[in-house]
Amino acid sequence: MSWGIELWDQFDNLEKHTQWGIDILEKYIKFVKERTEIELSYAKQLRNLAKKYQPKKNSKEEEEYRYTACKAFLSTLNEMNDYAGQHEVISENMTSHITVELARYVQELKQERKSYFHDGRKAQQHIEICWKQLESSKRRFERDCKEADRAQQYFEKMDADINVTKADVEKARQQAQVRHQMAEDSRADYSSILQKFNHEQHEYYHTHIPNIFQKIQEMEERRILRIGESMKTYAEVDRQVIPIIGKCLDEIVKAAESIDQKNDSQLVIEAYKSGFEPPGDIEFEDYTQPMKRTVSDNSLSNSRGEGKPELKFGGKSKGKLWPFIKKNKLSLKLGAAPEDFSNLPPEQRRKKLQQKVDELNKEIQKEMDQRDAITKMKDVYLKNPQMGDPASLDHKLTEVSQNIDKLRLEAQKFEAWLAEVEGRLPARSDQARRQSGMYEAQNPTTVNNCAQDRESSPDGSYTEEQSQESEVKVLATDFDDEFDDEEPLPAIGTCKALYTFEGQNEGTISVVEGETLYVIEEDKGDGWTRIRRNEEEGYVPTSYVEVYLDKNAKGAKTYI
Repeated sequence: MSWGIELWDQFDNLEKHTQWGIDILEKYIKFVKERTEIELSYAKQLRNLAKKYQPKKNSKEEEEYRYTACKAFLSTLNEMNDYAGQHEVISENMTSHITVELARYVQELKQERKSYFHDGRKAQQHIEICWKQLESSKRRFERDCKEADRAQQYFEKMDADINVTKADVEKARQQAQVRHQMAEDSRADYSSILQKFNHEQHEYYHTHIPNIFQKIQEMEERRILRIGESMKTYAEVDRQVIPIIGKCLDEIVKAAESIDQKNDSQLVIEAYKSGFEPPGDIEFEDYTQPMKRTVSDNSLSNSRGEGKPELKFGGKSKGKLWPFIKKNKLSLKLGAAPEDFSNLPPEQRRKKLQQKVDELNKEIQKEMDQRDAITKMKDVYLKNPQMGDPASLDHKLTEVSQNIDKLRLEAQKFEAWLAEVEGRLPARSDQARRQSGMYEAQNPTTVNNCAQDRESSPDGSYTEEQSQESEVKVLATDFDDEFDDEEPLPAIGTCKALYTFEGQNEGTISVVEGETLYVIEEDKGDGWTRIRRNEEEGYVPTSYVEVYLDKNAKGAKTYI
């Protein structure tokens, strides 16, 4: 099967076919190029998607990724980055192994095709020239033969005419001989050119054209083979990244399987646990008999309405536990949160303090590493003065040392607060702890802003709205009504201040350690006791005072 034999007369069609083959190759190159662009675009979109859902640094979102479900999602985002990287690899490999190689091959193929068809046209032109020469010699031979015949006929006519002179006859005879000689010469020339043309034609159709067409056939077959190899490469490029993509997917599955719902539930407890104990049951008050004040064994189980002259059933409750909440809430919104986090519940405060201590320790370690590096550089300068001036580092070394001292002082301050939260208060008896109803090991600094614990916050502290809801459920009376009472409440006992308390919030009262005051309303489970000094009344943290009820109460109780 040879194009030179089978297609000896299809020069123009072969030229069109080979051009079509190059067009097909260029179309395939364009296809692969567009595929690489799609892969790059897809990879870019995947990376942007993963980046969009990455947690922002130093934000609340970053804290959410402590949960195993969020960690699994973060792992999924990271794997999506690797997944996108494999699509970039596909694009790069297809570009280098297919697009670039085929583009170079197409240029070479065009030059080769041009050379073969140039040789073919040259051979065609040569055989056409030979054909024209043959036609010219043939026409000349034909013309000379006709001229010789006419000259012969003229001679014979002159020779037969008796009126013609002998000289005219001789002239006609010589003319006829010349014409016959010219015809013989033309015949010889025609014969020679014919033989030459036949030889050239034979060479053209049996040697030149077959060779050229055979080369064109081989060129076309190489093109077909090359495009087939490129298609295999196209598939292999995809196949090479399948294991890595599979590994990415396996890691996503592994991350999903690592989700621990119990652990996440425990983290919720750690995040929002306040450290307070729930209030006890509300006692029944019999209004058919004169009111008798009773005190439960546990102050947290006391009725919220205890000590009130009247319980308002069906009355409209304003839902306010503390009249000083509003101002405190405003101060928090304005960014006036205390540095020691005393506005938070005990457990949340401990966590915040611990976090702050860890951050400061990291900063201290960073500064110490920097100081060590500067010290080493200074030693190098001392040993090799040509490298630098050691004195130029003294200022920086002093600055770093000052930063370390400042950070250590800051860390000591927060460690002291943390130690107070974790148990620096004087130990009380177990019975007293049970009676207090407050969390264990609470320190004065923690309770200092306990009124703010009622504030709404996302980390588990009590909210005003929650207090309102609880107030409605237990049908407690409004504290505002109490402040509006014209007659002062009677004292139900006395108390001794264990610590100094600065009552800075509205509704609180300042006390000095060792001071004795009157108790006019005991702790109802919210951590506050209402006391009186002369005509001044207000609330103090129950853990700051030791309460002694009068003889009408069930007995003196200590609140810690």
